[in-house]
This record gives sequence, structure tokens and C-alpha cells, in this order.
Amino acid sequence: MEHVRSAVIEGTMRPQEWYSVYQLSDELGVSRSPVREGLLRLEEAGLIRFVRNRGFQIIPTTPEDVAEIFSIRLALEVPAAHRAALYADESFTAEAEELRRQMCEAAEQDEETRFFAVDQQLHGIVLMAGSMRRGHRIVDQLRVSTRLLGASTAGRSRDYSDIIGEHDPIVAAILAGDGPGAARAMREHLEATAVLLVGQALRYAERSEDPGELWTRLRAGFDS
Repeated sequence: MEHVRSAVIEGTMRPQEWYSVYQLSDELGVSRSPVREGLLRLEEAGLIRFVRNRGFQIIPTTPEDVAEIFSIRLALEVPAAHRAALYADESFTAEAEELRRQMCEAAEQDEETRFFAVDQQLHGIVLMAGSMRRGHRIVDQLRVSTRLLGASTAGRSRDYSDIIGEHDPIVAAILAGDGPGAARAMREHLEATAVLLVGQALRYAERSEDPGELWTRLRAGFDS
């Protein structure tokens, strides 16, 4: 999946063109079975489509897709953060501190893939602390979709320290038992990320709309 993501970002794999499992397995130097398994995960997430006897195509993630994905994430992760502040135990504290340490280490070593894998784990423990097991699975699948955009907003409009700084108040509020504060910090973090990714999707699609205005328009009605 990371190979496909990198190829899409670099422009060596483009939407609507045909590719084969054989071609990809040769490029990676691995057997077809793990390649097909990874591609099936992408198909389940709606990121590629297989056609018999033709291969597969990349389905581009549109700004509208990004807005929908983050609207769903907001609906799940904001209340999860609030609930986590009510129910998180000592194990959450230890896990959160360790994950923050790993994020800082990955940032120092400029290990982007590792950084965002740890980021995903941190969001996961918040969802689990908020007793949202199904929500955890849903969010993990949704994140796959935005990864093909280069969902790492680091190095573009914000750096690693900015992203860590957005997570710190979420965790701090949870540890303080401040449900509204945790929810507010999670909302601010997700909305900031959403606007940046809507902007990336607009540039990829060669569209000139303002990302913030488009996000606001596409979000209309989701908080009703």
C-alpha cells in the first residue's frame, strides 16, 4: 500500500490508467499473493477498482471525499475524546506518554511513515478509551483513503512539532478529566487537518477553490 501511495503522490501511477498485479509484484520483487492482498484492502476502502482481465485503476480521492471522511471522523472522535476523559485509566496515561515519545523520536529522525503510524495509534487509544471499538475500526479504514493523498501534512503547511502540539492538549484534557476540553481540542485538530487535506486534494485535481470555504460548505448539515 505504501508503494502505491508513494507512486500516486510522485505521479508514476495515475488515476484511470491500468496496472496489473504482475507488474506491481515485479516492481516490488515479491510474490503476487501479498501484493493482491494489499490491493484488495485498497479496493475495500474504495481507492482502487479491479476489472477482470484488465487489472486495476487508481480512484482519486476528491476534496468532497476528504470532507465526508473528516465529517465522519469528527462525529466519532470528538465524543470519543470526551468519553475518554471520563473513563481513561492509568494504562491510557502510560500508553499516551509512550506514543508521544515515539512521535517525537520519529520526528527527530524525519521518519514520516513511522510518525503517522504512531499518530494513528494515538487516535486509536483515544477511541478505545472512549469505548468506541467499532469506531476505531471505522476510523482506521477511513485513514487509508486519505493516505493516498499524502495525508502527511507535515512539511507542507505545518511541521512535525505543530502536529505534536495539536495532540498535546487532547491528551492533557483527557488526563485532567476535562471532557469538553478534550472534545474541543480533538475538533480543532481534526478540522485543521481536514482543511489542509482538502487543499491537497484541490491541488491534485487542479481546482482553484479556497480550501477553508469549500470545507465549510461541504460540512453544512453534518452537525445538525
